[in-house]
Amino acid sequence: MTNLTELQRVLDGIVAAAARISDRGEVADYIPELSAADPAMFGIAVSLASGEVLAAGDARTAFSIQSISKVFTLAMALGRLGDGLWRRVGREPSGLAFNSILQLEQENGRPRNPFVNAGAIVVTDAILAASEPREVLAELLRFVREAAEDGDIHINKEVARSEAGTGHRNRALAHMLKAQGNLHNTPDRVLGTYFHQCALEMSCVQLARAGRFLIGGREAALIAPYNVRRINALMMTCGHYDGSGDFAYRVGLPAKSGVGGGILAVAPRRASIAVWSPGLNAHGNSKLGTMAAEMLADRMGWSVFS
Repeated sequence: MTNLTELQRVLDGIVAAAARISDRGEVADYIPELSAADPAMFGIAVSLASGEVLAAGDARTAFSIQSISKVFTLAMALGRLGDGLWRRVGREPSGLAFNSILQLEQENGRPRNPFVNAGAIVVTDAILAASEPREVLAELLRFVREAAEDGDIHINKEVARSEAGTGHRNRALAHMLKAQGNLHNTPDRVLGTYFHQCALEMSCVQLARAGRFLIGGREAALIAPYNVRRINALMMTCGHYDGSGDFAYRVGLPAKSGVGGGILAVAPRRASIAVWSPGLNAHGNSKLGTMAAEMLADRMGWSVFS
């Protein structure tokens, strides 16, 4: 049983430590709506398997979760397609940037994993199938709201428009996938859905609660237990792109990052963790968020390798 007083003390200590750090990384500026994020913001929340939620800092401020949304769409795709999904996307670390075109061309249009952008676009195409984009986005919102037990979770349409106006590399990836026969819908149809998916806004508290279905045990009721294991494995090996190995080394928890500065991490059977700091490191992952996850895992003994 987790000592709640001790956990809150740890979270408060992490926020205090973060406040003393001046080098917070660089806010993503290639999506105009994200460039306005305040690098001074920092929040952390933990949702325990027993149901309690503890938080510190700016944990109730909503932010754009961006690629963390790929965890939820992957869960939907596995529930709908099962192992059939892996005919179209791999399960291996990429070793390259999240938006690499080179690897996609070299490997005949089959993305390395569902968390790089090309793989996530294929996953979005898979759950889109013959449905209307608005139907898929409504299903995604229902899934996330149910997972978080919170109906006040929304898609920021301004962020989605900002991404659509600047997402030229994602368009290149989608057209490459289409040219290789690995996109069933039109690129514009898939990307319109994908950009809105990435524009989900949540606070650390909401995100930590939404991630509880990945803890395992009774919290896995939203999806099959074997899919919980599979998603956690992919988060560990691929969730931080070409920084995944370093994150696993330092933190030792399955996790997924987003360029909005968020990280969703899972301490199996124990807790779902959300941390947010908008400044990014060279791999496009939250700089202080990574530090915070490392401190939390170390102080609570939550590494899966402990």
